Amino acid sequence: MEFETILKIVGSLLAKGEISALRSLLSELNAVDTAAIMEELEPAERLRLFRVLPKDVSADVFSYLETDSQTELVGMINDKELENLMDEMFLDDTVDFLEEMPANVVTRVLRNTDAETRKTINRFLKYPDNSAGSIMTIEMVQLRDDMTAAQAIASIRRNGIDKETVYTCYVTDSTHKLLGAVPLLSLLMCEDETMVRDIMQNDAQLIYVNTLDDREEVAEIVKKYDLLSIPVVDNENRLVGIITVDDIVDVIEEEATEDIEKMGSLAPSDDEYLKTGVFKLVRNRIFWLLVLLVTGTLAGILIFLYNADGFVTDNIALIISMPLIMGISGSAGSQSSTLMIRGLLVGEIDTKDYFKIVFKEIRVAAVCAAVLGAVNLLRVFLPGTDGIKNCAVVSLAIFVSVTAAKLVGASLPIIAKALKRDPATVGGPFIQSLSDIISLAVYFGIAGAILN
Repeated sequence: MEFETILKIVGSLLAKGEISALRSLLSELNAVDTAAIMEELEPAERLRLFRVLPKDVSADVFSYLETDSQTELVGMINDKELENLMDEMFLDDTVDFLEEMPANVVTRVLRNTDAETRKTINRFLKYPDNSAGSIMTIEMVQLRDDMTAAQAIASIRRNGIDKETVYTCYVTDSTHKLLGAVPLLSLLMCEDETMVRDIMQNDAQLIYVNTLDDREEVAEIVKKYDLLSIPVVDNENRLVGIITVDDIVDVIEEEATEDIEKMGSLAPSDDEYLKTGVFKLVRNRIFWLLVLLVTGTLAGILIFLYNADGFVTDNIALIISMPLIMGISGSAGSQSSTLMIRGLLVGEIDTKDYFKIVFKEIRVAAVCAAVLGAVNLLRVFLPGTDGIKNCAVVSLAIFVSVTAAKLVGASLPIIAKALKRDPATVGGPFIQSLSDIISLAVYFGIAGAILN
């Protein structure tokens, strides 16, 4: 059934109080779809629907709700329901939820959890933002290296029901130091008396991260090795948690959003657009707009300097072609910077490849500029171009400015990376403005040399 149809049926069943039929319908839905339905309901109906769900299902659904809906729901349920909810939620989902909540909600949640869970949550909340520790979970299958395969499978049956994944089991010694990993399939396929240490992937093969590693680097590792989960260790190499691929997908989405915002000259923000205040949106945008204002002013000063003796105003053809030169060079610079930023972010290129990149961009720029310059010469047959000399000036200016803009567009992201800055911060409008200044300087320099 379509979403709208299901939503109408749910609303009708809620209105009629047909709880049994409602529970039967919801049991056929994915938790993500149930959360989407709840988002469309009024708060009172949302609470009724939440209470219809089984405890384990309600925890899954709750983790997919929007932050505002979660806050509202927590404020409406009683302490016992809150305690049950926290007991059923995976720890990483609980931590993600609490990180977005106001202090009074966090206090109430912690008050309704047992001492051990409260201690663990507080430890997670203290990990730096964007670190591996802040997105890991402790719901993992942990085996001892001195277990047999039969003992390991029995342990998984006892403890695996509430774990995020059982496909890969992590092996430790008596002090909880990480020794290796063993796939569940390997345990199932070997003899019962086979020792776990004999079939595990050892240190030489095992891939793991530290709690303080940047989560973007963790995402790159998971992507590189096609992992479903990755173990997280502390500074003494003790296993403290795992990060599963669903959390990695969230990291990749958030980092991609952040880079897109930076390339658009926006300050990164985790808030939804419609739920963000006007002044916060202004604060996120105004800095780079001011920077562009300054660079635009520099372009105006450049025109003023070249026009000291009326050179620009006396050559109307120069003024007509200014938008053309600036537009082409700005786009050329943005093309190169976009490719460089993407290449740096996904690991296709590195700062050590700079001279290879420059050599390639020079060749690409030369061909593009030559084609543009040649096509521009055809403008001599159009009215208002003021002859072959002006067209030649524009064509030569296009050739030089496009080449320069592409080199600048390729160089700045790599320089930013070398300086340990985010390459995305020098993309988009910033490159275009810089290319505008370069193209004007080139244009007036060539025009002055040929036309004077």
